[in-house]
Amino acid sequence: MLVKEKRGGQFLDIRIADNLELMAEIEDNTVDLIYCDILYGTGKDFMDYKDLYPIREIIEEHYIPRIKEMHRILKDTGSIYLQMDYRISHWVRLILDDVFGYGNFRNEIIWYYKTLKNKNSAFKEKHDNILYYSKSNKFIFNDNEIRIEYADATKRRYKRAKAGFIKGELRIDGKIPDDVWNDCYLKNNQFTRESVGYATQKPKTLIERIIKASSNKNDLVADFYLGSGTTAEVCKDLNRNFIGCDISSKAVEIAKQRCELT
Repeated sequence: MLVKEKRGGQFLDIRIADNLELMAEIEDNTVDLIYCDILYGTGKDFMDYKDLYPIREIIEEHYIPRIKEMHRILKDTGSIYLQMDYRISHWVRLILDDVFGYGNFRNEIIWYYKTLKNKNSAFKEKHDNILYYSKSNKFIFNDNEIRIEYADATKRRYKRAKAGFIKGELRIDGKIPDDVWNDCYLKNNQFTRESVGYATQKPKTLIERIIKASSNKNDLVADFYLGSGTTAEVCKDLNRNFIGCDISSKAVEIAKQRCELT
């Protein structure tokens, strides 16, 4: 088999492949975490790839076999995060409910991003949806790895609390993020450092939070819609093993460069 469970000796496996074919080669119960910034169903041609049309039959034909494979290769303690927007999130959630089970739904995370896009006839589109499921009720969640500092106003409000605690609600090391993430976007200086010229590139801070929360060092993380390779680079930085693919040779070349594999 292509991939067996591995511990230690970090490996990063990045390749040009159809993700369904790659997953078919991976053993059952092998992957600790799956994150994918999937096709959004815009129907657009992005030059690097052609998106799906937002038609339910097309979406289901593409995603049902792939999500079934993701479930098969995921460990019982594993989690899956699929990122998309409003066009297909309702259909994909139904598929995830059927494959992973409604009871294993953990969160719908709203990722707020900044954009210059403006419309006079509708409310601005300013977020993606990240559907988060586990494979069972025994899943990895490292709350201590992702805590964020309280706002100054909150600190002032509770400054009289002993050791930063009030009835167990406040911890001196910060709080677990809410399910609306408005702090994971590319600021101007970050964009200059991180940008690789790929249209749908996501910020490392976004992927870091997911990987820290739902995997441990030396775990195996997979991304089957690789894009610019942000997930692979974050795995390299955080000492996770990685396997992923894209059908775009440009995407794979960029990802390998980011991970210093070429």
